[in-house]
Amino acid sequence: MLNQNAKLSAKVFADDIEKAPTRDGFGHGAVEAGKADPNVVVLCADLSESTRAEWFQKEFPERFIEMGVAEQNMATVASGMAAAGKVPFIASYAAFSPGRNYEQIRTTIALNERHVIVCGMHAGVSVGPDGATHQMLEDIGMMRMLPRMTVIVPGDAEEARRAVVAAARADGPFYLRFARAATPVFTTSETPFAIGKALTLWESEAPKVAILSTGSLSYAALEAARTLEAEGIQAIVLHVPTVKPLDEAAVLAAAERAGRVLTIEEHQAAGGFGSAVAEFLAERHPVAVHRLGVRDQFGQSGEPDELLRHYGLDTLHIESAVRALLAA
Repeated sequence: MLNQNAKLSAKVFADDIEKAPTRDGFGHGAVEAGKADPNVVVLCADLSESTRAEWFQKEFPERFIEMGVAEQNMATVASGMAAAGKVPFIASYAAFSPGRNYEQIRTTIALNERHVIVCGMHAGVSVGPDGATHQMLEDIGMMRMLPRMTVIVPGDAEEARRAVVAAARADGPFYLRFARAATPVFTTSETPFAIGKALTLWESEAPKVAILSTGSLSYAALEAARTLEAEGIQAIVLHVPTVKPLDEAAVLAAAERAGRVLTIEEHQAAGGFGSAVAEFLAERHPVAVHRLGVRDQFGQSGEPDELLRHYGLDTLHIESAVRALLAA
């Protein structure tokens, strides 16, 4: 059943549930952070409309810097601004940042522990018709391997807003991952959120599987749990917005209670969120783990829902994966 402590939207399973892209959460959160702290600045690589950085630009034009198509320069300039006391957000498509400027992020931001928030937009296959070149599926792995880098993948637009505000108030380097497609807004301003903490969305009395998800696919995991419960298959759904540092206590508790773990992410199955969970559990509490993700493929053009089905990341495939894990 739904975990009442999660304080989710009253319309969580309604057909008319509000939908918004998580990039909207960045736009709203950046403006909110800018109002709270005059040191907050936003740098963008010629994609202010698509990234929603233009919302900050309209509110604080003197604190917005258009860098042009120069992601490497954007990262190094942001590092310098952070060294001078500013709180820079850098915004571009994830395919370009961190895809194009990884070395500069590594050397000038992570190595120096600069408080720069790298915002990768249009991540995952749900970018849709833009195709493989723009469907970044390797960024979680790239960024979680960097020492000192905090990695957050918000579940919906509201949680994205709160993650942006929290990152601005924190310290050290951050990577925040955002999507283009509109997805259900299942959290509220009352839903618990803290950097480094997971959130139990669904909790049955005698779970046989723990479904661990990050990003907007956590809503699909929630839908799957409801269907499975009706079939007599009890589960836990643990939403994990902070991939690094992983909420090890929550992951361990879910694995110990359920005995089987399914991870879900809109990312390569190799090296991402599922790998982080599997690595941790292999050392602390070995259990059966199956990772749902894109299996050693690039993306392709298509509608977001169509692509999620194709790569086995929609609700029906999550349900099938749970049944297969229990039958193994």
